[in-house]
Amino acid sequence: MTEIRTPRDEAEARAVQDELRGCVVLDETGPPAGTGLVTGVDVAYDDARDTVAAAAVVLDAATLAVVDEATAVGRVAFPYVPGLLAFREIPTVLAALDALTRDPGLVVCDGYGLAHPRRFGLAAHLGVLTGLPVFGVAKNPFAFSYEQPGARRGDSSPLLADDGQEVGRALRTQPDVKPVFVSVGHRVDLATACAHTLRLTPGFRLPESTRRADALCRRALREATA
Repeated sequence: MTEIRTPRDEAEARAVQDELRGCVVLDETGPPAGTGLVTGVDVAYDDARDTVAAAAVVLDAATLAVVDEATAVGRVAFPYVPGLLAFREIPTVLAALDALTRDPGLVVCDGYGLAHPRRFGLAAHLGVLTGLPVFGVAKNPFAFSYEQPGARRGDSSPLLADDGQEVGRALRTQPDVKPVFVSVGHRVDLATACAHTLRLTPGFRLPESTRRADALCRRALREATA
């Protein structure tokens, strides 16, 4: 795993992003959907106490059964700056991943990878640091444009940067429900990431990996700040 570096300010954080962005691997397909293990990671904050809780929940990709889970609680190490949120989350997320007793397999973030103003969102950052295949599934398109995909489950449309680059995909995971926004992070391609997302959303808009990690990190935060 690459060394974790906590920047002192925004300029140093952007410099770290620029350096690590060159390590992103985008030419691997990644594990096929429905195979192996899939781990969801998410965080919850108590800003009044400068506390962050992270959860990692490992699912069997074929059955979506939980096979392992872990949490970690830490201090918020970096201020809130749009585009630099990974620096607030990654130390505690890495601690949660490290506490697992199973290999995480493929990791799914509640956030962005390539679909980021600097093309280096949380999914890319986490992938480079861990060496794991990682992609992001976000609830909104951030700063990018897209056309509404068709109304059927599985319909999609490109998520586009100002220069026309496809940085992700708007994906309909449930009929007539708002799409989610899938972007690759490291060692997985967009088609595979979308296929995994559909396997992880049999009944809800958001992936089961995200839903379970969200519930677990919120519970860990409540217990830590009680």
